[in-house]
Amino acid sequence: MQPATPRPTRLFTFVAGSVGRWLVERIHCLEGAPLAAAPRLAIHAGPVLQPARETFWALRGITSNERYVDRAERAQLTAVQQGLDRTEATHAALIPIRKNAAWWALTQDERREVFEARSHHIRVGMKSLPHVARRLHHCRDLSDSEPFDFLTWFEYAPLHENEFDDMLAELRASEEWRYVDREVDMRLTRE
Repeated sequence: MQPATPRPTRLFTFVAGSVGRWLVERIHCLEGAPLAAAPRLAIHAGPVLQPARETFWALRGITSNERYVDRAERAQLTAVQQGLDRTEATHAALIPIRKNAAWWALTQDERREVFEARSHHIRVGMKSLPHVARRLHHCRDLSDSEPFDFLTWFEYAPLHENEFDDMLAELRASEEWRYVDREVDMRLTRE
């Protein structure tokens, strides 16, 4: 009998504290309650069983199936999207977001209508590819007590920061963002 191939973890824990690969440059609260300032951020694949002594906060999320893309959009994204941990991508952003009850009261197809048909989320994001890599983490699937619904992790080279900021500005001006009731924008650099 063949040994079982270990499945890659879907759970990621973002831990802000005194240790971590990423140096926190700034934390800006755009909507709702802020997160405490911290000097560093560590990303752990899996749960953190014993947090470091100087942990300011930890956020958890899982990678999941793509919920708002159709097959053609997925093929487009897959064809150009780069992976994380590229040598030149020394800048990053962690953007935790929570959407309000009105968003979650919509059906899946109604959310898709707002997300892409009216807000053009995927088309806007495609403009920054392949320079900006991202991984979306769902928090809502873990428990109702998670402080955010989504944690989006982005990595990019310093020369693409303006492109990244332009993408965020366009998304934040869309109809979809009217449903956001908590958002924090954390910028980081890798040493």
